[in-house]
Amino acid sequence: MKKIEAIIKHFKLDEVRDALNKIGIQGMTVTEVKGFGRQKGHLEVYRGVEYEVKFLPKVKIEVAVSENEVDDVLKVIQENAKTGEIGDGKIFVYGLDDVIRIRTGERGKEAL
Repeated sequence: MKKIEAIIKHFKLDEVRDALNKIGIQGMTVTEVKGFGRQKGHLEVYRGVEYEVKFLPKVKIEVAVSENEVDDVLKVIQENAKTGEIGDGKIFVYGLDDVIRIRTGERGKEAL
């Protein structure tokens, strides 16, 4: 089992969610986050005053999947989150030792 975390632009969330649903991914956690990558933020002008935005708003999607779903999920996220511009985001893949469904006590793949 793997946990996939994707940090993407806000406006791509619905596209990614819908595409993941189409391939059978039903559960995910979405968190609003702030951060920066290579672009190190940017300058904005508000009421004629220039100021630096150091942390850019993004969305983090977390999905737990079985090993055989990883490649499909990665492909779907990449295709649907991409704009071709700086700041499209990153995807991280982690190994999961165990998953437990609290309500039923199911473990492992059955809990996904």
